[in-house]
Amino acid sequence: MDGTERNHPAARDLQALTAQLLEAARKAGADSADAIAIDGTSLSIDVRAGTLEHAERSEGIDVGLRVLLGQRSAVVSTSDVKPATLAAMAERAVAMAREAPEDPYAGLADPSQLATGWDLDALELADPSADPAPDALQRDALEAEAAALAVEGVSQVQSASASYDAQRVFLAASNGFAGGYARTARSTSCVAIAGTGLGMERDYDGDSRTFQSDLRSPAEIGHRAATRALERLNPRKPKTGAYPVLFDERIASSLIGHLVAAANGAAVARGGSWLRDALGEPVLPDGISLNEDPHRPRISGSRPFDAEGLPTRRRALVEDGVLTGWSLDLATARKLGMAPTGNAARGTSSGPSPTAWNLELTQGEKSPEQLIAEMGRGLVVTSMIGATINPNTGDYSRGAAGWWVENGEIAYPVSGVTIAGNLRQMLRALVPSNDARPWLSRVVPSLLIEGLTLAGE
Repeated sequence: MDGTERNHPAARDLQALTAQLLEAARKAGADSADAIAIDGTSLSIDVRAGTLEHAERSEGIDVGLRVLLGQRSAVVSTSDVKPATLAAMAERAVAMAREAPEDPYAGLADPSQLATGWDLDALELADPSADPAPDALQRDALEAEAAALAVEGVSQVQSASASYDAQRVFLAASNGFAGGYARTARSTSCVAIAGTGLGMERDYDGDSRTFQSDLRSPAEIGHRAATRALERLNPRKPKTGAYPVLFDERIASSLIGHLVAAANGAAVARGGSWLRDALGEPVLPDGISLNEDPHRPRISGSRPFDAEGLPTRRRALVEDGVLTGWSLDLATARKLGMAPTGNAARGTSSGPSPTAWNLELTQGEKSPEQLIAEMGRGLVVTSMIGATINPNTGDYSRGAAGWWVENGEIAYPVSGVTIAGNLRQMLRALVPSNDARPWLSRVVPSLLIEGLTLAGE
């Protein structure tokens, strides 16, 4: 860890707590153990009709302990960090582990696998500026609401909110690993309603950043939520048939999320993934890659090490269209006979499981407007509801709303339509636009897919 982290008083407290937990586990009879401590502060403000509607603040420390007796393990957690409580917690965990079934793949990392150095300053995970005061958050929420209501045709604002979160994390294990970091998040959101009675439509806008100075203005967020709601008024249903569909950048990452979920090593190990036999095969178009980079500065999915103390690294999940690997923690990697990828995540009350960090899909050369012009007739999807997805086959069905396109131009809003297809075929045929937002954890542009089945009138 760097000097700043090591000398921070809160970091020392969390480090001391994890050390106490490991010592308590050793005394209770554990063969090995790891411990995590999280110190968090959260503040959220909601306004409505120009006044404060709800304010909530929470803070506290939570700790979690995983103990192993041979191939048996157990996890316990608490928010009471008194020494007597930690000792009793370790004894309870060891007693639980004695009764747990054996897992041949359980175990901590070998010391040779552990992360040994990282640069927290380069990652910029925490904003060094002062925490915002509650009245500052309230002003932001009120400004977003006022901007939305100032747009003609907006009848009300369902909610306008601003929030701030700060968190410190420390992980330690009996294999010698010890490390921690701080993280912050600042967000503003607004949900606007246009129209009246049964003709009301709603839409939203929001922004969340690590650094407060990067956040878009509340006025911009409120105004955009309002204009989006207005654009949805008087929707129709298209005729049932097969059409090209452009998934707007706001929701396109959900498609890539389905691919990432299917490439999760835990799903593959269970045999419950439609990609389970696809390693080394094309899953995206030629020339399209999906890269994971947990070292992007100021991004929520960045981290110097994973929840098992393994170093995180940049890698390609899909390279030139071909699926190159799974997201793996230690246990899943052992089960599949592969090397771990540094993708373990955990909370205080659960053991590690694999997850993906920051993702970026190769962008195309054309704007969404150019792709719409080339569609001729079809659907631009801006929001989705519900989901029926078969994890074994990839069969896909979701409710959607957006705009209908005629003669290469947006003609009218659409709602109450269902999109159906198969994810393996859909992803292999996608055409990316060039409009991805680079500050998101998942940088995915609008995606055009030909020939999807739409169920409308």
